[in-house]
Amino acid sequence: MDFGNIINNLLDQMAFFHLEAGNYVMIVVALVFLYLAIKKGFEPLLLIPIAFGMLLVNIYPDIMYSPEQTSNGTGGLLWYFFQLDEWSILPSLIFLGVGAMTDFGPLIANPISFLMGAAAQLGIYSAYFFAILLGFSGKESAAISIIGGADGPTSLFLCSKLGQTQIMGPIAVAAYSYMALVPIIQPPFMKLLTTEKERKIKMEQLRPVSKLEKILFPIIVTIVVCLILPSTAPLVGMLMLGNLFRESGVVKQLADTASNALMYIVVILLGTSVGATTSAEAFLNVTTIKIVALGLTAFIFGTVGGVLLGKLLCNITGGKINPLIGSAGVSAVPMAARVSQKVGAEADPTNFLLMHAMGPNVAGVIGTAVAAGTFMAIFGV
Repeated sequence: MDFGNIINNLLDQMAFFHLEAGNYVMIVVALVFLYLAIKKGFEPLLLIPIAFGMLLVNIYPDIMYSPEQTSNGTGGLLWYFFQLDEWSILPSLIFLGVGAMTDFGPLIANPISFLMGAAAQLGIYSAYFFAILLGFSGKESAAISIIGGADGPTSLFLCSKLGQTQIMGPIAVAAYSYMALVPIIQPPFMKLLTTEKERKIKMEQLRPVSKLEKILFPIIVTIVVCLILPSTAPLVGMLMLGNLFRESGVVKQLADTASNALMYIVVILLGTSVGATTSAEAFLNVTTIKIVALGLTAFIFGTVGGVLLGKLLCNITGGKINPLIGSAGVSAVPMAARVSQKVGAEADPTNFLLMHAMGPNVAGVIGTAVAAGTFMAIFGV
């Protein structure tokens, strides 16, 4: 082989000569996401792997090729990661980690939080009907609507179970992006729907929750929810198993592994594989734009639903409940609860709403899983 052929082969392998305009658009989007994650601190654990997966697939599309698309019958690295998403393995393991990390005490101490968590699911059901109106099928609409719960793992889980893997990429990116952008999206609507007086409301300290209550809670929730909706067992079951690891006090090693090492390994695999679904060809189209818009609408409706019920409960209880905690009913744990705390502290720096907001926040996780189980039951999955 002469020198000229060597140079030609090297040049032919360079991505510059194979990328299209859309790839460069997605590369810019990936860089913006990296900026938001690193410079602004918007949920870097999610955005950095997602953005980097997005960067990789738009520079080197082969990294996401299936074995059938390659000449040697070996799939790309991130294709194998993504199979774990499609098989619902990574979403279920994420729930295991979330359960091991989360204190359900605020929810147990204030059961009314369940109502605010349920109200925040308004976004899911409203998005379902909006998607139907935009021409999506029933199963597609159900998969898209779960974005309104601000719950990436559940979005992936339902999309896989309903067989809608062709739109899994846009759904996953929208869900995780909105989870990361909770501090930007929610506050304007929280302030719009509440008065300064309401935002200043200080709630009474939560009652102490006994160890027995904390141990019984995940067991009882698993039995009740899974008897009613057995299809929720992979999510609710893993969530409650992780929490039982935490609260039982006898398997500290399992709790530590689930909430740290395992959780972060899964986040790396899931985040990069989700980002790798955003090739320009798959992502830059009208369907994706509709999905992203529907996801944002659903998320806004979920926030509004939680806050409005919070206002109603505030009036019923004579001003004992701060409506801001209702916005935490979307299941972005613990970001949404932190946003409730932040907005409340802006009105009154001495106001401490975080633990109160964790009740609706945890209820939202359960509520979104139940919504997914409801859709699976409706479609006979």
